Amino acid sequence: MNSTEVKQTGASKEAIQSHYDVGNAFYKLFLDDSQTYSCALWEEGDDLEKAQERKMDYHLQEVNALEKEAILDIGCGWGALMQKAVEDYKVGAVDGLTLSQEQLDFVQAKKLPRLEVKLQSWDVFEPNKTYQGIISIGAFEHFAHLNMTKEERIERYRTFFKKCHKWLSRGGKISLQTIGCGNMLREDFSTFFAQQIFPESDLPRLGEIMEAAECLFEVERVRNDRMMYGKTVRLWLKRLIKNKEAAIAETSKEVYDRFVKYFKLVIISFEAQKSMNLYRITFKKIEQPRSYEIVN
Repeated sequence: MNSTEVKQTGASKEAIQSHYDVGNAFYKLFLDDSQTYSCALWEEGDDLEKAQERKMDYHLQEVNALEKEAILDIGCGWGALMQKAVEDYKVGAVDGLTLSQEQLDFVQAKKLPRLEVKLQSWDVFEPNKTYQGIISIGAFEHFAHLNMTKEERIERYRTFFKKCHKWLSRGGKISLQTIGCGNMLREDFSTFFAQQIFPESDLPRLGEIMEAAECLFEVERVRNDRMMYGKTVRLWLKRLIKNKEAAIAETSKEVYDRFVKYFKLVIISFEAQKSMNLYRITFKKIEQPRSYEIVN
């Protein structure tokens, strides 16, 4: 195989850890108590904690998690959704995947029953059970590289959906949350984002996700909660600025400044430019796909 034939994958463990492993104490300064680092689901009167809990409930309900035997959380973060699944939804077993060592250590330190986290990508994950539901929040953005062609991205996403199809039991569902391209071109993607925030990552277009899932999953629901992400990040920014001295003490002035710039650019992207969207998509497994080429 020559260099032009090497099959590209998503963000490496090193790339993920460059962002997520700056320190759990640093993230605690601006996230809610559940350590949830993704867009909340807002309703009138919610504070950040309530909106994040509402988001977790939404995804668990979309996969009908209540009293199911097993679910999988791909990109499980600090484990809040996994914990809610075992405690509030009485799920028999919850597996989580992360590429962040600090997130893994954080979850394992809780020693929660019926919950297992692996420092592993979905690419190489080989489960020992079948799942009734799969949830992935804020991980899909790391599945492809910015320098991939459209065809390469779709093939990469299709590989993900093929694996989920194999892992899910009859009637199983995926609840997916991801930032996606909105009113932007590939060349509009910020060099600052690509190099300093999320290296080796890219944003999908809605059409690419749908094409990748075709003949594998039925699309049950699509939401674009673009403005909810702006609201979420505004609160993170406010909390981070309020805790500036502690944030610098935990990391450095460079890290603090980088995150402040990142949050400000995200707010502009979601609210003013409309260049990014926030998708929540529910998929249901198709039991007998008609297209042999897509599933094999």
